[in-house]
Amino acid sequence: MKRSIRSRVVGVIVLASACPTLAAGAPNEQVNRETGARPNIVFIFADDWGWGDLGCRGNKWVKTPRLDRLASEGMEFHQFNVVNPVCSPSRVAAMTGQYPARWSVHQHFAEIELNQQRGMPDWLDPKAPMLARMLKKAGYHTGHFGKWHLTNRGAEGAPEPSAYGFDEWAAFNAPGPQAGLHDTATNAAKFIQAHKDHPFYLNVWLHETHTPHVPTEESMKQHADLDEQKQVYAAVVTDGDNAVGQVLDALQKAGVEKNTIVIFSSDNGPESTGPKAKKQHSAHSEHGLGTYYSVGETGGLRGRKRSLFEGGVRVPFIVRWPGHTPAGLVNKTTVLAAVDLLPTLCAAARVSLPGDYQPDGENMLPAFEGKKVSRRKPIYWEWRGTARPPDWWPRLAVREGDWKLYLDPSNNRAELYNQVRDRAEAHDLAAENPGLVSHLKQLAIQWKSTLPEHPDPACVSKARQTPAK
Repeated sequence: MKRSIRSRVVGVIVLASACPTLAAGAPNEQVNRETGARPNIVFIFADDWGWGDLGCRGNKWVKTPRLDRLASEGMEFHQFNVVNPVCSPSRVAAMTGQYPARWSVHQHFAEIELNQQRGMPDWLDPKAPMLARMLKKAGYHTGHFGKWHLTNRGAEGAPEPSAYGFDEWAAFNAPGPQAGLHDTATNAAKFIQAHKDHPFYLNVWLHETHTPHVPTEESMKQHADLDEQKQVYAAVVTDGDNAVGQVLDALQKAGVEKNTIVIFSSDNGPESTGPKAKKQHSAHSEHGLGTYYSVGETGGLRGRKRSLFEGGVRVPFIVRWPGHTPAGLVNKTTVLAAVDLLPTLCAAARVSLPGDYQPDGENMLPAFEGKKVSRRKPIYWEWRGTARPPDWWPRLAVREGDWKLYLDPSNNRAELYNQVRDRAEAHDLAAENPGLVSHLKQLAIQWKSTLPEHPDPACVSKARQTPAK
């Protein structure tokens, strides 16, 4: 199976908070306690799915019964962060375990002219470390279905997903001719059935809740009691939840449910609501509905997509691993980041990291097992996109412990928030903590100094390399 398809995907991970505190990164030899086999891994990554867009997070008008059940069977982490507030760099971090700016990926991959203006390559360097490639070398069969967006259409010379370690794939926002919206979950279910007797790693990267919104008629009817905006958005969430359910059912049918790690998350916070328009045309699909219906919820967090404030980067994270992850627990204290996924999942699969690999994240597997973990590394964010008040002005951010600092391009404007006592980020404490501000500012500036100034020319489309006549 190797074709370009528009699909739907959601990422799931749920965790608990109990047991003694451990330092992250402790060595682990993980096997299924019943069979001794290495676990399968399914990473469901949603698109623009807000922290508060889950029934189990207290949402009163969206319904997510399959995700709620997943959370009840696994663990839910309340302090998981992606490291960029838009899709492409967020996905780079999850797959490489490194900050996307290290690969000059600062915003989403777009038209080659726009990539050039942003100082970006036209695709992720295929030499970048990749979770799929590491697992494949260790004997896993690898698949990717749904959104890709580690390049975009029109990037002449862009590598296919197979160059990054995927044995099978069907994707949109990927090289090659693009098709309309297709059922990602169906492709994922077929992959699970075909490879049930062999360890596999599977990306299921959903379209929901990104625009254009194309809700099914059945889901629209289910939410007919809501107003027009909420009806459309709730229907799209239901379609995404149903896709998650289809993948979970496939694991059960194949008999591999008990030996599979399932992770659900989102690439960034919810999109902002825009003006009403009759239809929105997409090159990937038939006409759909635009951002007027983007009324996703952050659960009281400040900011939305494209903002470094928590509403733009703190997203759902659920992990289910029967026999390892405590069921039904909610972890509100452990701070996780997307760059932790590669070292953590390699540890779970008993795969050693390459000797020359330099992870920005850390092995948080003890947290997946319900232990209380103390994070050792700060988390960094860099943003070069939308810059406007009140929530889109920061260009750098760093979190260490309970504290998160935001900086503007000049590094003169700084805001400081305690993420435990003030999750809504309503009380700036910078003036009261000058020493802490100075310390965190130096961390952020020093980190930024390690980033490359220009993308690798080998990752630039031929169309950009050819002088205009």
